[in-house]
Amino acid sequence: MAGASDPQSHTPQTPGSGAAGDQPTAGVKSAHPVAVAEGFEGAEGLAGSVPSVPSVHADAVARLAEAQAVLADALAAIPVGLLSDTEAVTALSTVEAIGRTVDAARVSTATDVDRRARVLGREGLAWRMGCTGPWDVLTRVTRVSAREVKRRVKLGDAVLPRPCGGSSWLPPLFPTVGAALTAGQIGVETAELIVARLQVISHRVAPDDLLTAERALVATAAGLITPETEDLAGAGVPVTTDLIRGMVAQWQAALDPDGVLPTEDLFEAKSNIGFGQLKNGLYPVKGGVTPELFGVMNTLFDAFLSFHSRPAFPTAEEQALMDSGQMIPGAETAGTDADAGPDLDVIEAELRERRADTRTGGEKRADILRALFEHAARDEDTPSMGGSAPTVMVHVNAADLASGVGVGWIDGVEAPVSLKTVHQRICDGGFQGVLFGENNEVLKLGPERRYFNRAQRRAITARDGGCIIPGCKAPAHWAEVHHVKPWAQDGPTNVDNGVLLCWFHHHTIDTSGWEIRMVKGSPQVRAPGLIDPQRLWRPPNRHRAHQVLTGPPNRA
Repeated sequence: MAGASDPQSHTPQTPGSGAAGDQPTAGVKSAHPVAVAEGFEGAEGLAGSVPSVPSVHADAVARLAEAQAVLADALAAIPVGLLSDTEAVTALSTVEAIGRTVDAARVSTATDVDRRARVLGREGLAWRMGCTGPWDVLTRVTRVSAREVKRRVKLGDAVLPRPCGGSSWLPPLFPTVGAALTAGQIGVETAELIVARLQVISHRVAPDDLLTAERALVATAAGLITPETEDLAGAGVPVTTDLIRGMVAQWQAALDPDGVLPTEDLFEAKSNIGFGQLKNGLYPVKGGVTPELFGVMNTLFDAFLSFHSRPAFPTAEEQALMDSGQMIPGAETAGTDADAGPDLDVIEAELRERRADTRTGGEKRADILRALFEHAARDEDTPSMGGSAPTVMVHVNAADLASGVGVGWIDGVEAPVSLKTVHQRICDGGFQGVLFGENNEVLKLGPERRYFNRAQRRAITARDGGCIIPGCKAPAHWAEVHHVKPWAQDGPTNVDNGVLLCWFHHHTIDTSGWEIRMVKGSPQVRAPGLIDPQRLWRPPNRHRAHQVLTGPPNRA
């Protein structure tokens, strides 16, 4: 690990030691005495197995007990509630720094004991302590949950030197994180986040690039200025774990742009919405959504929250009616359903007739929820934000869009989206793209001509009636308008180049095998070979008003 020992590295070093990847092995090879709680089951057997000759490191363990007593006295002496503001903040910062150091020691000691307890037979630590295995040893000694023990050991295995048989040791997988954690410059939460996210792409990224990302993230979290961060805004100022989470996602996208699309497809196919059992008068909503859908939902939530945050007071006439008892606040809308949206049961009934696909019931509910939010975003009665309708902004670099390699970003969403999603969002009428150049200059705000306006949508709806894929019963108000000739290929935004597709078929139109063409202003579709071996162009679903009552119906 050359990067770990680089003299210009920001890798923190403990006094008298090298970087985490270059730690000497002499101390690791020595036997470490284990402190056993009084009355612990198996303590007698363990005590009898400890060599009578004291370890050269026994004084280090003894100093721990002394430090514990001194620290306990110091912490107990803090007059909480009586300090000045400056003293209170200083005390908080100091205690947190102590906690980071202690947490790092918890990780290293738990990992060490775990490795010792994995030795099988009567010579193993677990056997001599009368425990069933490593987790039993660790949970009994630490008195924490098995989940917490596994969390510490998992992190330790990633940031500490690894045994390689006999007296040989391998360097840590993430030496910079390990060194910063040991030095107390980052906490366990930040270390876990960096390690977990970088491990996802570690097998697809060059080791040097991965190390650069690790060093940059650690330096940013710890507030260090290094060659990786010196040109960044805010370099030298420590950041919170929440900000590091977004930065890790950016590094993932930069180092492994091709990984966004397969990951998105994998998890999007499994997105689901469900409900738990009734509890405290509420049904908990369970499931998960993609970054794109989260952007849609979050933007619409913000619009309604800002709308309802504005207080509304009755007019003088309404106040007089309320005072006389002729008007009850809220009752004027309680019994009207003329403007109510379709019931979810109706939506389920419509979509239940859809051509069989591989989605589960939960995944279909997620699609329905998407349609609800997108339909609401297009509705004229939806509250505006800053004078305009709620709009999800998808940001993408112009060079990435032209090359077809890269990712896009949605305002307020940490995770990136693939260029496939970017193209679909720009194709549809509910989104607006902002194109940036190589120097971060704004090149273009997506022109309105790329978005089907209300009049065009009405005309296309009158022609298609709903999703045009045969067998799909999704109604028009849940559908999106798709450019038959893509806008990126100079496809026009007019009625003769637009068709209605439900979100599912719109999202999969480039990969599902379905093809669409326009003939004299009317769409035709060709099914995949598995559905139609002849691959014939056929008329699609059409609005039922076009059906001749004496003939057979068009819909399957």
